[in-house]
Amino acid sequence: MGDDGESPVCCAQRGADAGSKAAAPATAAREIEPSRTLVGRRWSSPIAGTFIMGSNDQRFADDGEGPVRQVTLGEFVIACFAVSNLQFGDFVRATGYVTDAEKYGWSYVFAGFLPEQTRREIGSRAAETPWWVPTPHAWWAQPEGPPSNVLDRLDHPVVHISWNDAKAYCLWSGTRLPTEAEWEMAARGGLEQKTYPWGDELTAGGEHRCNIWQGDFPEHNTAEDGYAGTAPVHAFAPNGYGLYNMAGNVWEWCEDYFSPHYHQITTARDPLQGEPAPNRSLRGGSFLCHQSWCNRYRVAARSSNTPDSSASNIGFRVARDDGEGTRRAR
Repeated sequence: MGDDGESPVCCAQRGADAGSKAAAPATAAREIEPSRTLVGRRWSSPIAGTFIMGSNDQRFADDGEGPVRQVTLGEFVIACFAVSNLQFGDFVRATGYVTDAEKYGWSYVFAGFLPEQTRREIGSRAAETPWWVPTPHAWWAQPEGPPSNVLDRLDHPVVHISWNDAKAYCLWSGTRLPTEAEWEMAARGGLEQKTYPWGDELTAGGEHRCNIWQGDFPEHNTAEDGYAGTAPVHAFAPNGYGLYNMAGNVWEWCEDYFSPHYHQITTARDPLQGEPAPNRSLRGGSFLCHQSWCNRYRVAARSSNTPDSSASNIGFRVARDDGEGTRRAR
């Protein structure tokens, strides 16, 4: 697909093609009370300074990956791992929170994870991404719908998480979502203008460094990296800042509204795209990303979705201004 072509869709979007599968969410969740004790997690060392953000490669014009520019960020720390099923379960038990996927009664599941009979019974698919199946009663604790569960993957990233869900978790845990700029600076791990968190070669030395699709997408995944679906949050080697899975595994929500003109309209100091827009930003790619389709597991790559959308490849990680206090709400 050429540089001027329409951007391929990475994540299915609620309401786009789900038709009768869509339903209005239930009444908004009650106010989440902050946790009395901070959720245990491993944090990066403080990150701050100036780095070169973006890419001039501009694989898909609508993604707005460039132009490359200098960006300066104040000090922040970011979680070394994406939020896991175990951590999100603690939040749900403490608050009774109900996710958007539960309110709607369905979420998108990759077709290859479902039995053939289930795929036939559901029938309808998102037109742009027919491998996404709007699956009844699929949510974070039942990632492939009933009777699946997460008991054997408590250390995997939680999925079927909307931006709204991620924000609720942040409110409870005394954390926040990273901005796009913070996410990219952290993902680069101190390297300048490299393609991936570890360098420019995808499988340097013949070693798989991330969880993405191998084989013929979307028909056959050879899973040469060891995982056909999500991998544990601590899988593979960390980057230079001690962060795991900043490429592949699951898409991660950021604070910003998405704009293809992000690099032209945001400031060079602590940029945040706060102008309301239909979508919120996603970073990092997922286990479904493949070079033939989107190649969005590069550190400069960008994607987005509506804040109520969820799927079996969308999760998040959290950030803070520093190791002690909580940043003001954005």
